Amino acid sequence: MSISKDEKNTIIDKFKTHRGDSGSVEVQVALLTYRINLLSEHFKKFAKDHHSRRGLLKMVSRRRHLLDYLKSKDETRYKTLISSLELRK
Repeated sequence: MSISKDEKNTIIDKFKTHRGDSGSVEVQVALLTYRINLLSEHFKKFAKDHHSRRGLLKMVSRRRHLLDYLKSKDETRYKTLISSLELRK
């Protein structure tokens, strides 16, 4: 359930803030969101996979911390990221 190199590069290209960017908060949150969505699909098939569920909870927590950081630093970037990833309604 890992991300292929091509998928990762397309996500990075979509959310990068400048040329050569691969580690900004936006990119990290987008990659985590992609992996969280993959694991959510996995749990529809394998509901009792508790070991992977722990990893999912850790990823959700990491994404939450990154989003809190971004919101405290620049709220406009936070709002655009939330809307582009469709995390909040």
